[in-house]
Amino acid sequence: MSKSTSALNTYPTYHSHRNKLNYAKSRCCFIFFRQSWTRSLLPSNLELSCSSSVAVSATLSGTTHNATVDKNAKICKFCEMGDLRNAVEFLKRSQRFKLELNTYCSVLQLCAELKSLEDGKRVHSIIASNGVAVDEVLGAKLVFMYVNCGDLIKGRQIFDGILNDKVFLWNLLMSEYAKNGNYREGVSLFEKMRKVGVTGDAYTFTCILKCFAALAKVRECKRVHGYVLKLGFGSYNAVVNSIIAAYFKCGEVESARNLFDELSDRDVVSWNSMISGCVKNGFSRIGLEFFTQMLNLGVDVDSATLVNALVACTNLGNLSLGRALNGYGMKAGFSRDVMFNNTLLDMYSKCGSLSGANEVFAKMSETTIVSWTSIIAAYVRKGLYDDAIKLFDEMQNKGLRPDIYTITSVVHACACSNSFDKGRDIHNYIIKNNMGSSLPVSNALMNMYAKCGSMEEAHLIFSQILVKDIVSWNTMIGGYSQNSLPNEALEMFLEMQRQLKPDDITMACVLPACAVLAALEKGREIHGYILRKGYFSDLHVACALVDMYVKCGLLVLAQQLFDMIPKKDMISWTVMIAGYGMHGFGKEAISTFEKMRIAGIEPEESSFTSILYACSHSGLLKEGWKFFDSMRSEYNIEPKLEHYACMVDLLVRSGNLSGAYKFIETMPIKPDAAIWGALLSGCRIHHDVELAEKVAEHIFELEPENTRYYVLLANVYAEAEKLEEVKKLQRRIGKRGLKKNQGCSWIEIQGKVNIFVAGDTSHSQAKRLDSLLRKLRMEMNRGGYSSKIRYAWINADDMKKEVLLCGHSEKLAMAFGVLNLPPGRTVRITKNLRVCGDCHEMGKYMSKTTGREIVLRDSNRFHHFKDGSCSCRGFW
Repeated sequence: MSKSTSALNTYPTYHSHRNKLNYAKSRCCFIFFRQSWTRSLLPSNLELSCSSSVAVSATLSGTTHNATVDKNAKICKFCEMGDLRNAVEFLKRSQRFKLELNTYCSVLQLCAELKSLEDGKRVHSIIASNGVAVDEVLGAKLVFMYVNCGDLIKGRQIFDGILNDKVFLWNLLMSEYAKNGNYREGVSLFEKMRKVGVTGDAYTFTCILKCFAALAKVRECKRVHGYVLKLGFGSYNAVVNSIIAAYFKCGEVESARNLFDELSDRDVVSWNSMISGCVKNGFSRIGLEFFTQMLNLGVDVDSATLVNALVACTNLGNLSLGRALNGYGMKAGFSRDVMFNNTLLDMYSKCGSLSGANEVFAKMSETTIVSWTSIIAAYVRKGLYDDAIKLFDEMQNKGLRPDIYTITSVVHACACSNSFDKGRDIHNYIIKNNMGSSLPVSNALMNMYAKCGSMEEAHLIFSQILVKDIVSWNTMIGGYSQNSLPNEALEMFLEMQRQLKPDDITMACVLPACAVLAALEKGREIHGYILRKGYFSDLHVACALVDMYVKCGLLVLAQQLFDMIPKKDMISWTVMIAGYGMHGFGKEAISTFEKMRIAGIEPEESSFTSILYACSHSGLLKEGWKFFDSMRSEYNIEPKLEHYACMVDLLVRSGNLSGAYKFIETMPIKPDAAIWGALLSGCRIHHDVELAEKVAEHIFELEPENTRYYVLLANVYAEAEKLEEVKKLQRRIGKRGLKKNQGCSWIEIQGKVNIFVAGDTSHSQAKRLDSLLRKLRMEMNRGGYSSKIRYAWINADDMKKEVLLCGHSEKLAMAFGVLNLPPGRTVRITKNLRVCGDCHEMGKYMSKTTGREIVLRDSNRFHHFKDGSCSCRGFW
């Protein structure tokens, strides 16, 4: 059948078992059922084009008859030449003549071929105004015109109004419904076709199988399979291939395999169906085995075969075989096949070969939006986010309009590169081009705003999504966790549970919020859910769980869970090393670091940050220097600011302030405020006022608005009893309008988080707390303890300072825990700032007098108070 007949569309030609119905092909390649017509007398040179014309009434006069014949001939001639405009114009001018039915059919056929709906409607209007009866032949042509021109609704309307016992018309509509994704209507049409007694042919079954497969109707697919065998179409390759494809789409891999094995005359489509089906069902390796069998049997492969094999290579990460297929495809002459090139490009991209992807892209004679999306994604995967954004701009300059996949890739690039302004520009493009309704695009935008620190804009997009999926919720929960908004993350998690069930990614997103808040009870509840669902096998979830227990103070349990992880990666080892460091167990951190190396895991920058931090907080100066020097010498890692900060902190804690100052001066990179701040903290500990003033000037130049350093310098002055300098700093802070960050502490009891701020008297148990703290203070004083009033650097008399010290937030939280937790239960406190010296002493004393362990986590580290001593051993 000619290519234009595929206008039906793609009504197949079969080499055997042809339908027994008597078909005849018209001049315009449209299939009609053979009927008897009275032939008009036409000149011999027009007989080929209008051989099946309907004769006009014999009562017409010879003149009228000849004029009509002439009109019919001219219109048919225009149609033969493909001149639709003149054909329609001549048809309009010939309305007073009773034209032949085939003339209308010829013009409608040309409208369909040229997909000119407007002209088709005009012809339909002329037919109606001329009073021509729309019988089954003309009706069929009208249906074909409307469907082929994209107006399926009008085509169906005419179809329902005519005698429709022609199987090809049913096939035409079913095929179009399948193409449009309206599979249910395709199924409905099939059921109706059976009810009216129209027997399907081979093409009917290929159409309906596509519909049932898309709807995942396994039982119906099997029913059609039986129907096919009953009607004798079981030997039609096209039908059997459709059944194989349908089984694969429904996940019935075994049924598809059995059917393929029974097929004696396999063509390339059969093999392609098997390879594609295996790949799409997660059996890429088996798909490649079929590909190998196909080559061994000498079956000619086509571009679809190689495309399927390349997808299998992509799924398996088999770059070497992918390269071999690239060479094979070039030799086979597929170098200009767009689908082959795009799949090849995607294979190189996903297998991590940017050079291969670039080479394919550069050689492509024709690039599509898919090609550009693949190359942009390749750069994103390699972490070359700025280059990916530049490619996106270049693509637009070439006039290509991005689709949702391109947009998603470039928004991800903006997120990873923290390109907030570019991300917002793309967001505006999305709004302008009405692409915001796409859920993947909305999710990508939320992720971009979250990673750029704008949770307000992320939440605005989230609130506009009508139907949110699990990715939407996880993005918001993870965004809040990453942006130090743990309360909002937990609230979002609770809201999500009312609508969707959390998955493993949700667990990995919400656990960091529990870790930040030290919400141990909530964390334990989530731990139970993880165990019930079997999510601990996911490495990200396991790491998040270990980290949560570390930051909630349960280091022993964290270690037990860490030991249960079967295959640890660099992140999981680093989490445990950092955990030991936070709790002051430097030697255990070093032991864990060495075990990581023995396990064959190469340390990265973050690993060294953690181990240097651990050495610093345990006073391990010699070990710290050893690790710092090994970064360059053994691992070729250039130290970053955070590594230098750890070394300054280590030198300071060992009392070597001058050495720390010289170290900073010789740094190859410019020190930031955090590094100078570490030295300033050392000046306070070791009461070096002169150096503190020198260091403070560097800090105030870098971060003039950061009150933390003003307070730190004021404490240095207060401890040296330089009250005038304290007053000067107070005035300086006042002039700048700076406010000291308010300290707060919290404790979780029975799932409720109780928050305390310094000097707060509004709490329901305020009097009990004050009474306990005063009692403890008196006992401490009687025991020869002298209040460290120098930590309260405000200008006030000693009595006011004493009251203020009693009301420090961590003291209130510790007292609340002692009064409200069962005897012997560990008191766990979290503070947003560094614990002050007086509260540190109170923690030690309280642990001794109450016989409880008190675990306090401040912004720096953990303090385990037990029997009057602290795990920090003074390194805090």
